[in-house]
Amino acid sequence: MGERSLQKKQFILEKAKEVFVEKGFRSVTMKDIVEACEISRGGLYLYFSSTEEIFLEVLAAESEEADDVFAENVGENATAADILAVFLKEQKKEILRSKKTLAAAAYEYAFANPKDTVLKKRFNDGVVMLEKLIKMGAESGEFYDVDARIAAKNVMYVLEGLKIASVTMGMSGETIDNELYMIMQGLIIEEE
Repeated sequence: MGERSLQKKQFILEKAKEVFVEKGFRSVTMKDIVEACEISRGGLYLYFSSTEEIFLEVLAAESEEADDVFAENVGENATAADILAVFLKEQKKEILRSKKTLAAAAYEYAFANPKDTVLKKRFNDGVVMLEKLIKMGAESGEFYDVDARIAAKNVMYVLEGLKIASVTMGMSGETIDNELYMIMQGLIIEEE
């Protein structure tokens, strides 16, 4: 694919993301994306065959972007506690802007496609990353010596719950801070 085609595809994905954020997953049609991009229907079909295909690419791009932001904010000599703090800070930002993200559309997609592994993979990737981090923190004496796998899953369940609550009920920054503090308190050994 040439440079111009890649730019056009990226443009379509950016516009489609706006549509999915606004309308969710199920109610978006190819026509909605055509209108948002101001291109012909045939022009859209040159790049994508369905709204699901577009949505999955939008989700993948968002996930990569989140990984890049996280990596940029972790210093070279960061401790396990530092890395956990950065991770939770980024999660808080995502939770607070959940009404302006793909969260609602992603959950709609998951409910409509229970056998699909996109969200499960994202969840499991988070568990694997956190498990390694918790082990690293325990080995360095920063974290309590806990079952890292169970603790990592617990953190991910709390974060997913906060995301859902934020989309459905709204959440204040203070409420999120309290929940994230409980996560840190359960893992980090306080210095005396």
